[in-house]
Amino acid sequence: MTVTCEKPASDVRATLRQMLAVLQQERHALAGLDLDMIMGCATSKADLCGTLADVDAAAIDEECRGLLDAARRLNEANRKVRNLIAANVSARLDALTGNAQLYRPNAQVHHLRTA
Repeated sequence: MTVTCEKPASDVRATLRQMLAVLQQERHALAGLDLDMIMGCATSKADLCGTLADVDAAAIDEECRGLLDAARRLNEANRKVRNLIAANVSARLDALTGNAQLYRPNAQVHHLRTA
């Protein structure tokens, strides 16, 4: 049995705006390598995803689609930054341990600029 939650479009828009704000905070936290803020953003995103999970497709209007698209783009950008950070940490750890993988052909180390 599937239960759908009929939320007004205004509630969905408000939740999507909150998601965008959290994604912006996450971007700044990633740039500053602020682990506490990154973890807080992850929790907030999970909570907001839970709120959006039961939204009926009929509640998604054009404005909501635009907000969804913006959230997807920002989340993808944050994912890429997160992956670059992880790759840099791995490379540094490999270098400290003398792991030969750092010197394999076509090894890439990405350097991040802080915002």
